[in-house]
Amino acid sequence: MAMETGNFGQLLEPALNEIWGLNPASYKEEYSKIFTVKNSKKQTEHTLNMSGFGTMPSKAQGSGVTYAEPLQGFKHSVSHTTFALGFIVTKEMYMFEQYQIINMLPKALRLSGIDRVETDAANILNRAFNSSYTGGDGKELCATDHPAVSGGTFRNELFTAADLSMTSLEQALIDIQAMTTEAGLKGKYKPVRLICPKELEWTVSQLLKSEKDPGNANNAINPAKGLLPSLKMQWLTDPDAWYIQTDAPSNLVFYWARRPDFTRDNDFDTENAKFKEVQTYVCTWDDPRAIFGSPGAAEG
Repeated sequence: MAMETGNFGQLLEPALNEIWGLNPASYKEEYSKIFTVKNSKKQTEHTLNMSGFGTMPSKAQGSGVTYAEPLQGFKHSVSHTTFALGFIVTKEMYMFEQYQIINMLPKALRLSGIDRVETDAANILNRAFNSSYTGGDGKELCATDHPAVSGGTFRNELFTAADLSMTSLEQALIDIQAMTTEAGLKGKYKPVRLICPKELEWTVSQLLKSEKDPGNANNAINPAKGLLPSLKMQWLTDPDAWYIQTDAPSNLVFYWARRPDFTRDNDFDTENAKFKEVQTYVCTWDDPRAIFGSPGAAEG
């Protein structure tokens, strides 16, 4: 359906003091702060999981060297999706519209595309505890029983779901250091940032910025002060779920096959002006060790 004079008559008369709603505050890009962003020319992205070697065994004098093979794990594949939205304006509407509103609509279209990207990226974390959304190992992003290629399991979720507090944060940091590699070696993974929804912003500030322990009445120091940076994400939907991103080499990945592409054209017969924006991408994760999380006590 096109924007035409019959449907937008209010925009044809110079009597309005203000038209609002098309120009909200600019969005600050969030997804690129936690995703490794890559360009792609493939319809489907494939990754393969492999282990290194276990702990080196001893070699007796005069005996041969022990030889081993790395183990091949799961293959993970994700395909790109194209998103598009546009609008049509008649020649007459373009000629007689009094407020330059039509010139503002491309920005509104861009904001629509931004919201799509940020929503999909945040959903990687929003669905982190949902078994309907699994990775290459058949488990959701955050789980207590991720299978390792060399056998056994590892976890990137608290055994007992807990709200964000000094105690749960401490336990999460301990558990991150306990995560092992695919070969069963000590991973020595380190926390990079604490990720939270807007509802936990104050709690995060108390934990990471207070001079004294906010949960201790004995004037104890706060060992978490300045421990790691934090990131508030507006598109997170669970008010008490929280996450710690680690330095795992294979982290969250966002593949762009077609970055936001805005175009316009005119139809020869109708003289209608057409505007559209198209974007193609996929976001995913490979190594679950990239994120350690808790859904909050309400989900436990």
